[in-house]
Amino acid sequence: MSDTTEPDRTKPDRRRPYHHGDLRRAILAAALDVISAEGPSALSLRDLARRAGVSHAAPAHHFKDRTGLLTAIAAEGYGLLAATLAEAEDLRDAGVRYVRFAREHPAHFQVMFAPELLRENDLELTTARALAGERLREAVAAVPPSGRGPDPRLAGVAAWSLAHGFATLLLSHNLDGPVGDQDPEDVFRLLTGMLFQSRSG
Repeated sequence: MSDTTEPDRTKPDRRRPYHHGDLRRAILAAALDVISAEGPSALSLRDLARRAGVSHAAPAHHFKDRTGLLTAIAAEGYGLLAATLAEAEDLRDAGVRYVRFAREHPAHFQVMFAPELLRENDLELTTARALAGERLREAVAAVPPSGRGPDPRLAGVAAWSLAHGFATLLLSHNLDGPVGDQDPEDVFRLLTGMLFQSRSG
């Protein structure tokens, strides 16, 4: 083969600055930017490849398809959520950390709770989701029965509903008026205190 032969564009170009791990991260980062700005429906693997400066087939090598990419984002999100919940001092702090996670990772948050977009039997996703759920159950279990009622499972649903509902309303700007210039985390702490007082009163 002569030196003037054109390179085969159908094969990975080993001279590119990306290794597989770097390219995967680059595609994920670009996808998160798109989701934050335009929502998951705007995702296109071809557009993400263009943003990352690679061939249009490169994202498919790592994620197979759009569903695979969204599933990877959700799995990463649950892993991040599990890590922050593991550091919670108590159930209220776990709720605050949940709200903080949603604010700091809005694109992950959007995708994590949209099962119609995901490959639900993906091992990475199911493992990370189970771990995040376990961290929440641990926070609930640490509350004495007198403070959470006789059914810890329902107490977990209540805690999750409060944190998730507040975070969702916050991200969709439905709480702009009530929260105003206040720190949303401080407002959430106040809400948990109000509900506790009304329950014990």
